[in-house]
Amino acid sequence: MELTILGCNSALPISDRMPSAQVLSIGGRVFLIDCAEGTQFQLRRMHINFMRIDFVCISHLHGDHVFGLIGLISTMSLLNRTTPLTIIADPRYEEMLQQQIDFFCDNISFEINFIPLHYELPQIVLNIKGVSVQSVPLKHRIPTCGFIFREQPKEPNIKKNAIFKYGLSIPDIVNIKNGRPWIDPVTGEVVPREQLVIDPAPPKSYAYISDTAYKPDIVPYIDGVSLLYHESTFASDNEELAKKTHHSTATQAATIAHRANVGRLLLGHYSSRYRETDIFEQEAQTVFPNTTAVYDGFTLVF
Repeated sequence: MELTILGCNSALPISDRMPSAQVLSIGGRVFLIDCAEGTQFQLRRMHINFMRIDFVCISHLHGDHVFGLIGLISTMSLLNRTTPLTIIADPRYEEMLQQQIDFFCDNISFEINFIPLHYELPQIVLNIKGVSVQSVPLKHRIPTCGFIFREQPKEPNIKKNAIFKYGLSIPDIVNIKNGRPWIDPVTGEVVPREQLVIDPAPPKSYAYISDTAYKPDIVPYIDGVSLLYHESTFASDNEELAKKTHHSTATQAATIAHRANVGRLLLGHYSSRYRETDIFEQEAQTVFPNTTAVYDGFTLVF
């Protein structure tokens, strides 16, 4: 997986931080996660080919997460995109988006498929070869979902020397990959699995937890993910404001990461009142040491 942060600020952009947008690449599939105003500019600035975007996941319908999408769609059409684009979002957005397309985009050049979110319970919103996407309801001022992206487990590889040594046929290889024991036809002994296969790396996972108040009941859904991005709009000096506005502090995000036993925590969605982000990282690291406060242009391969 490869993650690039296009924007990590909250509602008001500042000179070096744009509002929410990210690009996640998984096995050749490219996901745009939220699409604030300025996303097109950030994609070009970071040399990301936005024509390769397959899916757009919109966490909720606040403007700092969706204002950039119609402009991006218009540009894609002007560049004669033909590949379908799938949008995963609040069901109310489908009609609004279509009205914008009808008004601003004359004869759009590609098909748009729409997958509606449901906000009561988690759901698998996408399950395609190599990856699944699950939505997780959050606690914000309007219906909001986070997203969990998971690689699907890969098959083990048969060792080439084992194929020749034991004269394995294709049915034999399929059975071994499926976990069946292999008996040496000469000695009659069960051959240890480690002599036959190379197991793949464990599948990776990424959880995007967008705007939300502190919500411990999401822990079972993100338990053990490789990488967690959790909003941290405020530092602890504004914990009451975070509660009032249904956002989280850096310490609260770190507490979620600790309780979920995630591999690494990324912080973002900072309030514009904070010019520097060191305070977020410092506070979170007291609870969950493997924490990074991201910035626009931050890229991670994991």
